[in-house]
Amino acid sequence: MKIINENNIASTIIFGGMFMIASLMAFSSYYFITKQYEILDRSIEDSKDAYVVSQRKLIRREVDSIIEIIRFKRAILPAYDEEQYKEELQDWIRSIRFGSDKKNYLIIYKIENFAGGEKFAKMLVNANRPDLEGKYISSEYEDAHGKKFRKMFLKEVDIYGYAFVDYMYKKLDSDDIRPKVSYFRLYPHWNWVIGAGAYLDGINKEIEIKKSSLKKHVQMEITSSVFIFIFFSIVASAFAIFFGKQIEKVLKNKNTQVQQKREELKKLNRNLAQRVQNELQKNREKEQLLIQKSKFIALGEMISNIAHQWRQPLSELSAIMMTLKFKHNLGKLDTHAMSEKSKDAENILEYMSKTIDDFREFFMPSREKKKFFAKEAVNAVMSIIGISAKEKNISLHVEIPENEKIYGHKNEFEQALLNIITNAKNILLSKKIINPKIDINLKSDEQFTYLSISDNAGGIEVDPIDKIFQPYFTTREDSGGTGIGLYMSKLIIEKNMSGILMVKNSEIGAIFTIRLKKVD
Repeated sequence: MKIINENNIASTIIFGGMFMIASLMAFSSYYFITKQYEILDRSIEDSKDAYVVSQRKLIRREVDSIIEIIRFKRAILPAYDEEQYKEELQDWIRSIRFGSDKKNYLIIYKIENFAGGEKFAKMLVNANRPDLEGKYISSEYEDAHGKKFRKMFLKEVDIYGYAFVDYMYKKLDSDDIRPKVSYFRLYPHWNWVIGAGAYLDGINKEIEIKKSSLKKHVQMEITSSVFIFIFFSIVASAFAIFFGKQIEKVLKNKNTQVQQKREELKKLNRNLAQRVQNELQKNREKEQLLIQKSKFIALGEMISNIAHQWRQPLSELSAIMMTLKFKHNLGKLDTHAMSEKSKDAENILEYMSKTIDDFREFFMPSREKKKFFAKEAVNAVMSIIGISAKEKNISLHVEIPENEKIYGHKNEFEQALLNIITNAKNILLSKKIINPKIDINLKSDEQFTYLSISDNAGGIEVDPIDKIFQPYFTTREDSGGTGIGLYMSKLIIEKNMSGILMVKNSEIGAIFTIRLKKVD
């Protein structure tokens, strides 16, 4: 006995359609609510991370500004009472409050022993704990969770000159113990460590607001889903009755439709060659889009490197402005000082403008192939990525003869080289390599020129290793890798420069080699 026949097909479609709609709405509602809570959880984590980053920037800016002021004052005051200046400086720093609630403050340690110990430092300034000022403190002190944060920051300050440390500490004018992020920086001339902290409990209010907003949103969506379900059930029933009757006509026309499909298939076969050509055209268009995407990514790298180039000038401008403000508050801002500082600011702005011109010239596409010096191209890339690498303590060693030339598109060659070096830099940072380095060497024989870029990041853990040149293949998905840079470098070297880009692993890391025809 057939369950579905010509007599009950309309009823079957009606009830079957309603059942499917009900199931779909139930599943959609469950999926939506689950996703909303997942989104909330991710949003909370992102908010926490963003809040911590913002607080770190805030305290770092405050401490770095103080250090710059001290350096500036010592530079412009050749003869002064240093001890008196220290006392005045401590009084001023003790009074500083910053942050949205003006609860953040600055502290000063006078380091006596970088190895730590019971009297590793003397507390000079601490507005939250004035009882500790002038007393020796221990590096073994623990916070509410047992963390020896003084020992932690002392070790990093001794190595790097600065440190970020998270720990628990009581709030200013309160006995509440709250999570706190702090930044410490060494001023070596006086063995002072100047620090500032920011409490992280301000993010809790924002999280509660997001949770409340999500609950209201979910309730509205559930109500809307119920009304939508009722509406679509009625509409689906009406359409089911109509289409149930139409199906009978469709079945009668089955043979006609089959014949039509046969004709379409014949036509499709006749046009197969044209379709293949169209697909090839689409692939070429996709390749162009990929190249365009690579250029945008390179532009993003450029902007990031400009930021590194501008960091020190902006810090100097900040110091100049704070100095002017400081003198103005003291009533000592005369015409000579104002003119001198204005001239310094103009010089800094001129340097920043020149940086933009250098980067713009690098990014302009070259239209014709020509001979150019290999060292000149490498130096152009070093001017872009060099400061960024040095800030990350990455050693760059370049060994290229002065008279070696390359034939091709200079800017595109520089872009390929920048992609490879940037990739090496990112791998070194992601693996947290101790004493990271990148070596760039050029050698030639009678036929070819070989430019090699090597690092000490431990090598590429991909088999086969040439897989890294495939588009969208990346080993850094968690840190934002796109998988385009090395693909584009290979495309530029092999298609536009008539060369070969190769990669292999050495005992300490990866070696990328660009082989080009030797230029006479």
